[in-house]
Amino acid sequence: MRYWWVNQNQTYRQEVEGGYLWSPQRKAGDVRNPFYEFMREVSPGDVVFSFSDTKIPAIGIVDSYCYESPRPLEFGGAGMNWNSVGWRVRVLFTVLARQIRPKDHMSVLGCVLPSKYSPLQGTGNGNQGVYLTEVPEVMAQVLIGLIGAEAVSLARSLENALPFAQADGEASDLDLWERHIEETIQHSRDIPDTERQSLIVARRGQGLFKQRVMGIERGCRVTRVENPAHLIASHCKPWRDSSNDERLNGENGLLLTPSIDHLFDRGFLSFENSGRLIISPVAHTASLQRMGVETVKAVHVGVFTEGQRYFLDYHRNSVLLRASR
Repeated sequence: MRYWWVNQNQTYRQEVEGGYLWSPQRKAGDVRNPFYEFMREVSPGDVVFSFSDTKIPAIGIVDSYCYESPRPLEFGGAGMNWNSVGWRVRVLFTVLARQIRPKDHMSVLGCVLPSKYSPLQGTGNGNQGVYLTEVPEVMAQVLIGLIGAEAVSLARSLENALPFAQADGEASDLDLWERHIEETIQHSRDIPDTERQSLIVARRGQGLFKQRVMGIERGCRVTRVENPAHLIASHCKPWRDSSNDERLNGENGLLLTPSIDHLFDRGFLSFENSGRLIISPVAHTASLQRMGVETVKAVHVGVFTEGQRYFLDYHRNSVLLRASR
């Protein structure tokens, strides 16, 4: 379990009522932001302290891993300069009866602030520019003590909780988003009929895209299955993020069995350019082992083409769930 602090001044109501966190993937100019990148480190069962209007009005329990999602429509005019696609995490929020103001308790909180990426200044004011950041356990325990019985009860319930089951919501969100893209392609007059159908079928790893991937790949590099009937052509740069040319580019694909395709698409595993298998630290190791993934020793799956290395670089940087700092 890890502890997080989220500054929600602009979007507190929408996120708490909707049961989620949402951030852009990058700052303006496609610049990385550590406070957005932290979204990719969150795991089910983590605790989130919500900070809004100088107070901590709610505590949340994370209920999913991070996944791509369009900017919520309910944000309205908030964050209009943010990118249209970002990161989303499902969170079960509890609005607190006792809402403390951290600035009133800096005599104790000041001693436990993190030295890097602190959510608060020494004065107790929030650090501008911080969205999501991790707080050390000692600071979390101080916050729980200051909030009182509600937070203490919640913390105790987590100690004896069963492992969290990932919610189905992210799959629904992604499906709705991709169906919207499909409809846009379907009604585009600028795309020839044959190409239009190829683009739509490519979303499911079939058709022309799969044929092109099979010209490069022989089978699943993880499970070694070679029968095409049991393989999906999985996009390295996700179909939803790709241009139409990239959606049909065979070098933007790997042949994977359905379970490995799921892990790859959701960022639980990836590959180095050298062919070394990368397993995300947030992945559930026992589940991966049952799905045929070696998690104990290093695995090398063979070399990739130059084009595949290009698309795998995107996968590692924008899909793979991140390592802990």
